[in-house]
This record gives sequence, C-alpha cells and structure tokens, in this order.
Amino acid sequence: MYKNIIKLIFDKFFSFFALLLLFPVILLFAVLLFFINSGSPFYYQQRIGKNAKQFTLIKFVTMSNNSDTNGNLLPDYQRITFFGKFMRFFSIDELPQLFNVLKGDMSLIGPRPLLVKYLPLYNEYQSRRHEVRPGMTGWAVVNGRNALSWEEKFDLDVWYVDHVSFTLDVKIMWMTFLKVLIPHGINSSDDVVMRPFKGTEQ
Repeated sequence: MYKNIIKLIFDKFFSFFALLLLFPVILLFAVLLFFINSGSPFYYQQRIGKNAKQFTLIKFVTMSNNSDTNGNLLPDYQRITFFGKFMRFFSIDELPQLFNVLKGDMSLIGPRPLLVKYLPLYNEYQSRRHEVRPGMTGWAVVNGRNALSWEEKFDLDVWYVDHVSFTLDVKIMWMTFLKVLIPHGINSSDDVVMRPFKGTEQ
C-alpha cells in the first residue's frame, strides 16, 4: 500500500508545501540566473520515468553553452559556471524538480531519472529501476552517486525497488539532508565525471 498509494500522496503533499516554503528561494535564484546567463534560468531535458515513459525534467541552469571551434559543446566540467558549482554543491539546482514531483512524473525518493538515449541499453535486470517513479534523491545517490560504477548504481536502484518502505525513505531523506550540509558524499562525488553508459555485457 505504501509503495503504490501512500508514497504518491506523501510526494504530492510534501512537494506542494515545500514549493510554498521555498518559493522565495526558487524565485531569487531564477532571477539571478536570468541576468547571469542572459536567458532562461531553467534547463529542460527529456528523461525516463516510471514504466519507461518519457517526461520533461526541470532544473536550474548550471552550465554555459560554450563550444569549441567546430561548434561542438565543450565537456561538462569545462562548461560548469562558478555560480553553477555553488548551486550543485548545495543541490540548489535540483529544487525545480519539486514541480516534477507535484505533477507526478517524479517522486521525492527513487532511482535518479536518466537520459532517454540509455533506454535501449538496459538489460532486463537494469530496466527494473523503472518499476517506480524516479526520485530527486535515492539509495544510489546517498551511497556514492557519481563515484559508483554504472553497475553498482543499477544494483542499488533495483535493491531500492525491492525494498521500498516508509522507514527506508525516511532514512534516505535524512542521509540526503546530512550530505547536503556536510562537504563530502553527494557533493564531492558530483565532481567525478561520470562516463556515459554504453550498456553492460550480457
């Protein structure tokens, strides 16, 4: 009952009141980014959600559109702005995803939503991560995030799918809160450049 009903109700309730509480912060950063980037403060990208359905993820912009002489975008680590690093350090760039949670595309807690191009590369086991809504934070996030291999991430994602419970979600929320405040864990692993997923040998 928690996994299929109560969790969704809790997500809607919490995201609504979190948006009310954090609206001044979201508005402040949206205005700052509008002037810093001379354009939209938000970044939109198609991601994969529950039952492998696509949805539009929303985040604050943290990277420039700088490209090389051939017009190709520079690597992510070269395009992250100083202000973007600050937002990522405190996970502020993730706050707009509360709108995704309120809409029902995401959950507060679950496997992180990944790129659409990875969908054909999952094996049957890895695809089980789509049995639940993707989350703003999750079991893999609080256990290493980008410092983990793709296989380790998927193992943690599937483990979460098999063990979803209220107590586990509370534990993940608490661990996320601590790791945002303490300068290691989630934030330090974000500095690790995660190689693109190219599939797992069967």
